Amino acid sequence: MKMKIAQLQSKVHDDREKSAEEMRRAVLTAAETGADVVTLPEMFACPYAAENFPLYAEEEGGPLWRACSETAKEAHVYLQAGSMPEKDGAGRVYNTAYVFDRAGRRIAKHRKMHLFDINVAGGQVFKESDTLSAGNEVTVFATEFGVMGLCICYDFRFPELARLMTEEGAKVIFVPAAFNMTTGPAHWELMFRSRAVDNQVFAVGTAPARDETAGYTSWGHSLAVSPWGEVIGQLDEGEGRLVTEFDLDRVEQVREQLPLLRHRRKDLYTLHKIP
Repeated sequence: MKMKIAQLQSKVHDDREKSAEEMRRAVLTAAETGADVVTLPEMFACPYAAENFPLYAEEEGGPLWRACSETAKEAHVYLQAGSMPEKDGAGRVYNTAYVFDRAGRRIAKHRKMHLFDINVAGGQVFKESDTLSAGNEVTVFATEFGVMGLCICYDFRFPELARLMTEEGAKVIFVPAAFNMTTGPAHWELMFRSRAVDNQVFAVGTAPARDETAGYTSWGHSLAVSPWGEVIGQLDEGEGRLVTEFDLDRVEQVREQLPLLRHRRKDLYTLHKIP
């Protein structure tokens, strides 16, 4: 079974409506390439700064959410709509990723579980927890191509989460992400290749395009990695579209030839999700 993915590495604008309109045009154009799934970056319509998240936050079903739903339906694609700031009825704000199916129905929702609070000597300082709350769900979803996993950026640094998605049947893991100029050169490709190899899945990382004038500078370099750990496609730092075709049978072939998941010593160690 084959599935074509289009990753959109777009710039983030201060104007949410401008971001939404550019998203719509780009998704419709990507659909013309035959893409089955289109992916967007983390915080694709909100400048990445802790103080911005409450200002741009909408409840589920808000204008940006509706724009993504309607675009998925119009383009007749699965849309992994990057992530956006979401607020709940109690006023808490989350970094939330949605997936819409070909009819525009929301089929997955993931609130970022691990908040990006770092202070790298001589490098990046950021504290998402100043304004964001953490999610608590492991997220997988069913498609006509099988089960997929979903997490956001810093979540993917935690191997336990990727393994839990794999144990729930994921063959592809989508990761909207915005690594920066400190962590990107050091860990971006390394992390995606590691998670793909460890779990024998396709790993898809979609980032914003680099904007040197922004307060937070994205590394860019959206990429797709095979279950064997091969980088099968990668952009540079600028705006662009990466289209790749996944042969999903490759997942089972790799798992059969190198049966890592079967060879785990569950008599000695286990990983389980707390209800």
